[in-house]
Amino acid sequence: MTMIKDIVLVHGAFVDGSGWRGVHEELTWDGFRVHVVQNPMISLEGDAAATRRVLDALDGRAVLVGHSYGGVVISAAGAHPNVARLVYIAAFAPDSGESVDTLLAPLPPILPPVEGFLLLDREQFAGWFAGDVPDRLAAFMADSQVPWGMDALRGPVAEPAWRHRPSWYVLATEDRMIPPPTQRMMAERAGSTVVEVIGSHAVHISQPAAVADLIRQAAAG
Repeated sequence: MTMIKDIVLVHGAFVDGSGWRGVHEELTWDGFRVHVVQNPMISLEGDAAATRRVLDALDGRAVLVGHSYGGVVISAAGAHPNVARLVYIAAFAPDSGESVDTLLAPLPPILPPVEGFLLLDREQFAGWFAGDVPDRLAAFMADSQVPWGMDALRGPVAEPAWRHRPSWYVLATEDRMIPPPTQRMMAERAGSTVVEVIGSHAVHISQPAAVADLIRQAAAG
């Protein structure tokens, strides 16, 4: 197969696209064209639309990559004609009618919603989300959280793109936000090629080389 050169990265809840920096550096060093989506984080529909706008601007096929809630976004937006392959990074891969809200168990320390938006408990952020990230970076991530809309949490996927596109999956073995057995269940029913990486939910930050390696595999087909 021809190597795909465009990579589109979609971040998850509570963070923004800057978390992809290490993966971006790994891939651009190899000559890939990397595009980072900045999700509005208000609703699944809005985040899928933001992803489609990036895909619309491409002149060829792409590998669409999602971390965490970003897996819901790529499942919703991945039917775009420019998407050839999907990669899930410690991510939700919902089936028809499913959302993060229906798949998230046990519940992480999410604070009660304020005006329809959610945050993780700052004091528990590192332990749950970024257990293998340097302490100062994890503290910054906790202090710079992006509020996550309830409509994004509850937004269901109609027809998941993984039914029509080949997929790969990084399973983070130390993840507390999405338990590894849940990750494995979703990856297996999607028919994904699975690679286990010893890492927390923030595996794309703590293990960018391993994550980039699987994206390269997907790009090569």
